[in-house]
Formats: sequence, C-alpha cells, structure tokens
Amino acid sequence: KRFREPKHERRPWKIWFLDTSKQAIGMLFIHFANVYLSDLTEEDPCSLYLINFLLDATLGMLLIYIGIRAVSSIVEWQQWESLRFGEYG
Repeated sequence: KRFREPKHERRPWKIWFLDTSKQAIGMLFIHFANVYLSDLTEEDPCSLYLINFLLDATLGMLLIYIGIRAVSSIVEWQQWESLRFGEYG
C-alpha cells in the first residue's frame, strides 16, 4: 500500500509502520475474539466473524471517534504538544 501513495506524499517507513501496525493489532484482536467466542457458543466461526467485523466497523469506529475527540480536547486544554494526534516528532 505504501508504494501506491504518490512519491512526494509518501510517508517515511517509521510513520507508515506506526500507522499500519495499529490496523494489524486491531485485526488480530478481532481474530482472537472470534476464535474465543466460537468456542464458547458452538456457533459457526464465519458468521461470528461477520458479526464482529460489522460491530467493529460501526460501534467500534464510533467509540474510537468519541475517544479521539475527548483525548484531543484534553491535550489541547493541557497544551501537551508531544501527545497531539498525527504528530510523530
């Protein structure tokens, strides 16, 4: 995916890794939650994965949005420059 970005806008490797590692950790969490839930409920793992994915894509994104807005407001209020979102130094 990194090589599909325009050369003049391409993120450095470190920033690209930080961005994509968050996505990978989230997908691993969904995978292991799906495996755990399928053992508990004796349901089809594929149908549980679809439910987990839909919940993550809707409610999860809403919770993340609310959390980021709240933390951003606190960071701005306290003027913590090193904790601003998207600023990697």
